[in-house]
Amino acid sequence: MISLDEAVARVLALAAEHSQQAEAVPLTKAAGRFLLSNVVALRDQPTRPLSAMDGYAIAGEGPWQVIGESAAGHAFGGVILPGQSVRIFTGAVVPDGATSVIMQEDMVRDGDRATLTDGVAVISGKHIRAKASDFAAGDTLIPAGTPMGPVQLALAASGGHGSVSVARTVKVAILSTGDELCPPGEPCEIDQTPASNGIMIAALLNRPGVETVDMGIIPDTRSALDAALNKARGFDMIITIGGASVGDHDLVRPALLEAGAAIDFWKVAMRPGKPLMAGTMGDAMVIGLPGNPVSAFVTAMLFAVPALDAMCGHPDPGLSRGSAIAAQAMPANGPRTDHVRGVLRQGYVSTTGLNDSAALVALSQANVLIVREAHAPPVSKGEDVPIVFIA
Repeated sequence: MISLDEAVARVLALAAEHSQQAEAVPLTKAAGRFLLSNVVALRDQPTRPLSAMDGYAIAGEGPWQVIGESAAGHAFGGVILPGQSVRIFTGAVVPDGATSVIMQEDMVRDGDRATLTDGVAVISGKHIRAKASDFAAGDTLIPAGTPMGPVQLALAASGGHGSVSVARTVKVAILSTGDELCPPGEPCEIDQTPASNGIMIAALLNRPGVETVDMGIIPDTRSALDAALNKARGFDMIITIGGASVGDHDLVRPALLEAGAAIDFWKVAMRPGKPLMAGTMGDAMVIGLPGNPVSAFVTAMLFAVPALDAMCGHPDPGLSRGSAIAAQAMPANGPRTDHVRGVLRQGYVSTTGLNDSAALVALSQANVLIVREAHAPPVSKGEDVPIVFIA
């Protein structure tokens, strides 16, 4: 049994071995994806000087003769000379020869004659966005490793791009094992329970650049497991749920070994989720999650989520961590790192309900996990405790 920190490090090392292949994705489908290469400007922005205000583009000293108009998408075609002006609107091209833009509220117009209002001075270059003032062709706009958020998408488009290079979509197969499972919404026998883990884990892993396939309920037979694992070949990550412990019906580990998997580790000094397993099968990374729903969720969040982020090109995969003030006393912890379900409100954290690996109600109420390190001493009310934000 290895420590939690070592297990996380080894899972990320396995994820780093995944070959990241690039694919060009249209900007309309690139939200949330991580860049594999820099986005470099293909054009200047703006390509011509633009007006930052509605008003008048002027040349020289006034009064000025108004000789035309320049609107966004409809530039004035000529050159203005000293003593001339053009009515101009925000975002419009500033005509050649113009030296400044005067806001419309600072100008008085009478027919084709325009004069300044009292007290307003002409300042050269005022209210003009210079050519390439935002960026110039050849500038690196967005470095590799950046997630494509709304602003990054707009910046790439402004730079002349219609698509970006990101990591190829990571395909994940999810296998829920156990004769005790029945499909959600269907009547269960007295010794069965609805299969909730597959839905939960697929939703947890649902993120840009990830495609999950729920392969359904796999019975507790070697033939069924062998067939399911063979069907999962070709995926980038295989997640099994249940059957990873040491009971007579826990067949996942031997089935994986028979299928040619290399198990990197099995069992972690943590709670919930001790029987976690990780390794590889061909080109796929394998993570074996425990069957109890809270254990499955916590281990998937702590291990599968950062691994997927790494495989998707995240430069610094990991969970959002912090600290909070304990709203109640907590007892000393045992030999395994514990993750207690908690509710964080205004900087204070309290535990939620039953801290049991099968208690979904308490997990549903939690927004953080309170981390209790192995052999941690008791916590008094008002002390700081480390937390992990639930993904």
